[in-house]
Amino acid sequence: MTAAIRVGLVGAGPWARMVHAPMLSAGPHTTLAGVWARRPEAAAELAAAHGAPAFDRVEALYDACEAVAFAVPPDVQAAMAADAARAGKGLLLEKPVGLDLAGAERLADEVGQAGVASLVVLTFRYAPIVRAFLDEVRGRALVGGRAHFLQGAFLGGPFATPWRLEHGPLLDLGPHVLDLLDAAAGPIVGVRAHGDPQRWIGLLVDHESGVATEASLTGWSGSPMSAGVELHTVEGVHALDCATAVGPEALATIAAELAHAVRTGDAHPIDVQRGLHVQRILQAALDDLARTGR
Repeated sequence: MTAAIRVGLVGAGPWARMVHAPMLSAGPHTTLAGVWARRPEAAAELAAAHGAPAFDRVEALYDACEAVAFAVPPDVQAAMAADAARAGKGLLLEKPVGLDLAGAERLADEVGQAGVASLVVLTFRYAPIVRAFLDEVRGRALVGGRAHFLQGAFLGGPFATPWRLEHGPLLDLGPHVLDLLDAAAGPIVGVRAHGDPQRWIGLLVDHESGVATEASLTGWSGSPMSAGVELHTVEGVHALDCATAVGPEALATIAAELAHAVRTGDAHPIDVQRGLHVQRILQAALDDLARTGR
């Protein structure tokens, strides 16, 4: 059996505790090589819970691993992941890959120059039900479609974090929805945005094929989380409910595919370049909001 790759974890916040650390330490494809965080006590607590060491210097963490997973705000990630790439480490990146397009472009350039493997945790895309849906709709003659991601994480709790509250649902939830629409309906070539960036965002999306789709995003809904995609043809509708799509199988797939990419050097379809493509769409939506004052 191929040995597990050693993955270091940068960050010890809620997502690191709930997802990254359990996923990476579960094996068999990865093992948690250690944790570094800006708060040493948080890093030590998380590392101890998974039988891994905590590091007081991030460079020491890099020395102890083959790949690095990031669970930090996007501006922090863009800078630190570039350092990890220059150190020759594979990358497991959160979305968005940067806080702005310039940061995402710099990171993608560093990854390309270093020639290291990368995956972006667009979690829906690793779920079996989502992959089956994308296979089902591939090549269909679409009339149009719609998508949504509506939840209440910004109302309070572990994910009401400063960067999410400041930048709103477009940067936090938008990557998931735009990536899915792009994968399902074809490359996105234009987007128009309206609404309140801090509350509810509506997107009108143009695809390379000429198909139009639309999307709704909020992090302020008091209703249960709802997420999904509908694609319409003249024969009917193909619907995907993403609300419960992500579970242990999807997380195990992330770990397995990260390990494969790091071992083989094969490019993954959901890599930093995919993250950069999504970031360009996000920036176009932000530019449209700024231009219209909506």
